[in-house]
Amino acid sequence: MTGLHRPGLLQIGGFPPEVQSQIDAEFERLGAADIERDPARAGDIRAIVTRSNLEVPASLVERLPKLEIIATNGVGYDLIPLELAARRGIVVSNTPDVLNAAVAELCIGALLSLLRQLPQADRYVRDGRWLEANFPLSTSLAGKHVGIIGLGRIGKEIARRLELFGVALAYHGRSDQGLDWRFEADLAALARDVDILIVAAPGGRETARMIDARVLDALGPRGWLVNVARGSLVDEEALLAALEQKRIAGAALDVFDGEPDIDKRFLGLENVLLLPHIGSATQETRAAMAQLMLDNLRSWFRSGRALTPVTA
Repeated sequence: MTGLHRPGLLQIGGFPPEVQSQIDAEFERLGAADIERDPARAGDIRAIVTRSNLEVPASLVERLPKLEIIATNGVGYDLIPLELAARRGIVVSNTPDVLNAAVAELCIGALLSLLRQLPQADRYVRDGRWLEANFPLSTSLAGKHVGIIGLGRIGKEIARRLELFGVALAYHGRSDQGLDWRFEADLAALARDVDILIVAAPGGRETARMIDARVLDALGPRGWLVNVARGSLVDEEALLAALEQKRIAGAALDVFDGEPDIDKRFLGLENVLLLPHIGSATQETRAAMAQLMLDNLRSWFRSGRALTPVTA
């Protein structure tokens, strides 16, 4: 894929310099603005490369008659028009598994920070308040009942790590996987039974707003919510009301609707930990994700097969 035979590629979003240099060396890169300036260039595009938190509009895909593959740098694909891609015979690939450990680590870290109030404790020391009194007591993770929504690859990684803390685990998903952990088909019942509810399910129409007022009320004033999946899975209006009214104990959120322009009401709440979508944001993980994204493209143009195609 060099010289005059480089496939045309439409890039959505930016990538680190070391990744961008590989894209530019192996593909003829164009942006949406290039197609707007010269609509005829749409016929040159054979691939789209993007990140999983950016939308690939169906209207854009429809303008690309020779598009063969959409390669996303991330595990999520809810912002890609899968039905349209399937009708057109366009392959969609993502980067599963290489980010599982990083997201699981972030989930555990966020949960511990939330329960033990680590950001507040840091500010307490910096503000000189330790000289006046000891920091208030916080909440232990050990012995808690934890429910995980979505026990896929990442959900299982989270569960395995949580077992080391001596918690009781249960999960909710599309089916009972016959695991050692208890399956609960009723989401509200799971929320009612646990102290901590972790959201690790994929985004999309089927899971949109599944964490609603009913589920949050079932979780109750001593319950904690952690979301490392997609902002779309949580009804943010219901969550804000539950946090403001102390109808749940607190939440740790790495994802939001409309991110990075999040609802400003979150900023004034002390019972919520706010993170800037950093679940996979380690140097090692992002490098592995980018490598797999590029390898999917290389494999497609060399053999007609993607390494990790989306099959949903």
